[in-house]
Amino acid sequence: MEMKKALSLLVTGAMVAGVFAGCGAGTASSSASAGAGSAATEAGNADTQAQGAGSGSADVTVRVAYENSESEPLGKAWDDAKQILTDKSGGTMAIETYPDSQLGDKSSIIDSMLLGENVVTLADGAFYADYGVKDMGILFGPFLFDNWDQCWTLIKSDWYEDQCKKLEAKGLHIIASNWKYGARHTLTVKPVHAVDDLKGMKIRVPSNEIQSKGFDVLGATSTGMALNDVYQALQTKTIDGAENPVATLYGRKLHEVAPYLILDGHVLNFTTWVCSNDWYNSLTEDQQKWLTETCEEAGEKNNNYVDSSEEDYLQKMKDEGTTVYEPTEEELQRFKDKAKAFYDLGSDFGWSDGLYDTVKKAMGAN
Repeated sequence: MEMKKALSLLVTGAMVAGVFAGCGAGTASSSASAGAGSAATEAGNADTQAQGAGSGSADVTVRVAYENSESEPLGKAWDDAKQILTDKSGGTMAIETYPDSQLGDKSSIIDSMLLGENVVTLADGAFYADYGVKDMGILFGPFLFDNWDQCWTLIKSDWYEDQCKKLEAKGLHIIASNWKYGARHTLTVKPVHAVDDLKGMKIRVPSNEIQSKGFDVLGATSTGMALNDVYQALQTKTIDGAENPVATLYGRKLHEVAPYLILDGHVLNFTTWVCSNDWYNSLTEDQQKWLTETCEEAGEKNNNYVDSSEEDYLQKMKDEGTTVYEPTEEELQRFKDKAKAFYDLGSDFGWSDGLYDTVKKAMGAN
């Protein structure tokens, strides 16, 4: 955490202010590993591992790196994005994808962005809070959203646009925000039917303060860890569970070593695609437009994949021995009641006064 903050301050102090070019919200719908230097080296040496067409005659080749499997909805959507960008740019721009943490975990990729690397990755409000835009952390609060429409309303709000501007001042540019990552559920090595069953269980979360506290208030012991390390940690009983959308849980085969799933839906997780602000501003206006439109159109495809695949993934998990539990309304309400304590921690997170009410209003919930 301290390394991230120090790097962010160093880079921010050295940056020339860029022109704000929007927040990529136009269409509705981790333990830190090697540092930025090693991530940049990996990016430079990974061309032979990239998925998709080589740069060929393209003037700009966009590197897209993520921790997820290529078979997940977002991987399929990025395959679609390759052709979309080629068509929009007349072949002058191309995309190379690096799934399965080929360029490192999310934290190291973002750190390399802050050094101006040409790389795009997905990140969420909890990570942006760790990089200095504190109020964005609330977006990963447990049970904040009641439905997806509230997410899409929020990303078109003035509040969200203001947060994106603050993020640009830190050196990061959000290209698109209209991607469903999915409803996040909890997979464990022993059955969980009620919130009290989580007490004392070590649950893996991405390495950021917001998601850690979000599970701590439910009674669990959160454990920050890179996604690539979770299978082995479950297998060796280093942790007792993990949380993610079912596409990711299945894509990583985590149900093989943690065969109990509770559909708690503790976070409706929309995600964003982010890049270096300096790199983005090095593109021409047309290139920025083509890239933004491509990411948003691919986001719509991703959301269709997510919606159509969730039941399929659940059935596959059941067929492969997973016990899936859907809590009753009363049981789920007890999760929500316990989660309310999270929103009393705003001063600990450095949130603005009245942030919860402000965000609820911006999403159309009040």
